[in-house]
Amino acid sequence: MKYKGMGYLRRKLASRKERCETRYDYYEMKNQMVDISSVIPPEFRWLKECLGWCSKAVDSIADRISFVEFSNDNFNMQEIYDMNNPDVLFDSAIISSLITSCSFIYISQKVGEMPRLQVIDGRHATGIIDPITNMLVEGYAILEEDVLGNPIIEAYFIQGVTYFYERGEKPYKIKNKAPYPLLVPIINRPDAKRPFGHSVISRACISIQQAAMRTLKRSEVSAEFYSFPQKYVLGLEPGAEMDKWKATISSLMQISKDEDGDKPTVGQFAQQSMAPYVEQLKMLASLFAGETGLTLDDLGFSTENPSSVEAIKAQHENLRLKARKAQKTFATGFINAGFLAACLRDGYTYSRDQIYLTKIKWAPIFEPDASALSVIGDGAIKINQAVPGYFDKDNLKELTGIDYSAYSSTSNREDMFKEEIDEY
Repeated sequence: MKYKGMGYLRRKLASRKERCETRYDYYEMKNQMVDISSVIPPEFRWLKECLGWCSKAVDSIADRISFVEFSNDNFNMQEIYDMNNPDVLFDSAIISSLITSCSFIYISQKVGEMPRLQVIDGRHATGIIDPITNMLVEGYAILEEDVLGNPIIEAYFIQGVTYFYERGEKPYKIKNKAPYPLLVPIINRPDAKRPFGHSVISRACISIQQAAMRTLKRSEVSAEFYSFPQKYVLGLEPGAEMDKWKATISSLMQISKDEDGDKPTVGQFAQQSMAPYVEQLKMLASLFAGETGLTLDDLGFSTENPSSVEAIKAQHENLRLKARKAQKTFATGFINAGFLAACLRDGYTYSRDQIYLTKIKWAPIFEPDASALSVIGDGAIKINQAVPGYFDKDNLKELTGIDYSAYSSTSNREDMFKEEIDEY
């Protein structure tokens, strides 16, 4: 097989790193506002607004994707993940994939230890993907960098061997028994044109948030200018002096008559309303909600009447579909990583067609509340009458979110106490 080489992958990563950095800036709310206004005074140019809509879009999906366990785990992948802090590892990989469209799991192993799994975000790794298996043909990753962002340790991955390049040291390589490079992509929403997927923070999201930030800045400047309603004086004699500051903030202003008994006319401009800014911000929030599957409530615009549980779930239907789609693509990546880690653990080159039965069980995207338990119970009884055994203790949590193990343990305790009472 002819490889592109490490130099090619290094240039490929450099061409995409800026876009990934931009999306991380929006997620961390460190992005700079593009100021296009020509009427804001220079004294207020320094004013920067901060808005967390993009981070809300990412977290709303990530919070609903929760790993439970592997089913038909022929290679005992669960053991490997359990030894690598799965709660942190899964969340880290999922959030990074939603931000930059793709994250990577780097697999390594020390002698006599369980394989180690490390999440690398899309800013520090890339590769050439096999569209059939979603594995990498070759990969490149920056494992460590200095405070200026310059690489300290780089790694180049191909089948059966990993090359390491450490600054100031002689390169070395480590061979392995894995049938693919030990760098596995975790991809969000891939397609034929973009096999490394799409970010939740799309260009539309960036544009809408920029407009919202500018709206917030204009409202802030207007509030500063119009905190005190502007007053005016008509008919004041030329050369007459007036303390404009006192005239602005004073609750009682005294103006004497002149020698002819005339007095100037004093008035006040109507105070500026903030309603146009609120309406514009609400319009932008509606556009952002439509782009991401969120609701206006999620973005801080509460509705007048509280919604029911069913209505809330219906409003988040698009968000549920996005989360379910992400579950499918993420599952492929995590299973591939577990498969390669099992090859490394056992020191044997397994065939990939041996893992096609292995699946990932995810927690329900929307877990049922107390009001839904009776509906679930009635539905489970009717479904089991039509399809015997459809609902059982093994798939109950996966389908409904109800944890049977907790119930089972409680039942056992009750039985134990009952036996003690009977003996007494």
